[in-house]
Amino acid sequence: MHRFEGKVVLVTGGNRNTGLDLTEKFVREGAKVFMCGSSEESTARGAAALKARGLDGFTAQACDISDASQVAALMDTIEREARRLDILVNNAANQGIGHGGPLEMDPELFWDVLKTNVVGGFRVTQLACNRFFMKQESRGVVVFLSSNTAMRAIRHRTAYCTSKGAINSMVRALALDLAPLGIRVNCCAPGYIYTERWETLDPAKAARRRLNCPLRHEAKGSDIANVVAFLASDDSANMTGEIVTCDAGCSCQHMPEDVDV
Repeated sequence: MHRFEGKVVLVTGGNRNTGLDLTEKFVREGAKVFMCGSSEESTARGAAALKARGLDGFTAQACDISDASQVAALMDTIEREARRLDILVNNAANQGIGHGGPLEMDPELFWDVLKTNVVGGFRVTQLACNRFFMKQESRGVVVFLSSNTAMRAIRHRTAYCTSKGAINSMVRALALDLAPLGIRVNCCAPGYIYTERWETLDPAKAARRRLNCPLRHEAKGSDIANVVAFLASDDSANMTGEIVTCDAGCSCQHMPEDVDV
């Protein structure tokens, strides 16, 4: 299947974990992909990982999306090398891990999370629309990555949960305003995803996490990439403003079965 033949795609945070699978998905379906990480080092590692998967249909450029000048430079590269942009995947995220609880966390760390996850995502979207989508007959599609923690909070991650809830609201607001202009905006909200952090988990803790999932297993990056590709493709042409949850059924239950008494 080559749904994105001839399309140009930008995947922010496309350099690691789920971002690698997102980049791979679009490359394998025929797109020219631009991807970024937040630093030169992390972007180079991501490019090497993609090449190790046998991929070469992508351009890697470091871009911290919380920095307006770096976002503008990335858009300059896309304009110079591709002259268009068809799909934006807002995947880059500050995980906000290790900041402590709400009573002791530094408000500046809280702001750092929002600067990337909310303001950064908005900035990239705004530039993509103004620099490309509004100048093209085929307007373009935006897909955000949110989280099921936008709906059900997790402990000691106040900034992260706040940012993901804001993304869900922003997706609906952007979709409403941009729909008359022909631009669609949707969102995938994952739950647990197998990433490098799982590799250091105690096996008992990993097993307990999986018990939270009615399907009994966390998502692979490719599971999330499949949902994002659907939302980015013409298969979802009549959808905008939607939050599609992909979390192994976590959000459909009241409590995990071992505590549901």
